[in-house]
Amino acid sequence: MKKVVAIICLLIAFLVVYFLQADFFSWFTIAGIKPNLFVIFILFIGLFAGKKIGIILGLILGTYIDLLLGRTVGITGIMLAIVGFLGEYFDKNFSKESRLTIMLMVIGATFLYEIITYIYYIFRLEINLEIYSFLKILSIEALYNTIIVIIIYPMLQKAGYALENIFKVKNILTRYF
Repeated sequence: MKKVVAIICLLIAFLVVYFLQADFFSWFTIAGIKPNLFVIFILFIGLFAGKKIGIILGLILGTYIDLLLGRTVGITGIMLAIVGFLGEYFDKNFSKESRLTIMLMVIGATFLYEIITYIYYIFRLEINLEIYSFLKILSIEALYNTIIVIIIYPMLQKAGYALENIFKVKNILTRYF
C-alpha cells in the first residue's frame, strides 16, 4: 500500500514539475534556455527509489512528454529511462550526502541526456550540426540544472530518503545462525 501511495505522490510531483517546466521557467530563462527539470526528477527517482522505478517512470513519463511536446515519440522516454538507470548506478558508486557529488551527477545526467538526444535529432530529423550553439545551450542548461539542485537539495534529500525507505528493502539479519 505504501508503494502505491508513493507512486501516486511521484505522479503528482511529476505534474508539478511539468507545470514548473512549461509555465514558470518560461519566464525565468538564461539566454532563452530553460532548465530540464525532468532529468533532475527522474535522476532523483533513480537515486532514491531504485532503477526499476526510475526506468519505468522515466519511460512512461518521457513518452507522455513526447506525446504532449515532442517532435518524435519515444526519444524522451528512452532517454529518461536511461537517466533513471544511471541514478541507480550513481547510488551504488557515489555518496548522496554531498552536494558536490549530487551536482556532478546532475551535470553528467544532463550532458548524457542532451548529447544523445541531439545526436538522435541530427540523424532522425536531419537537422544541421551546430556544435558551438549546442555546446552553449548544453553548458547553460547544465549550469541552470545545477543551480536548481543546489537550491532544492534539502527538500529533495528528505523526500528521497522517504522514498528509499519505501522502495529499497534492506534485509538485515537479526540473529546469527
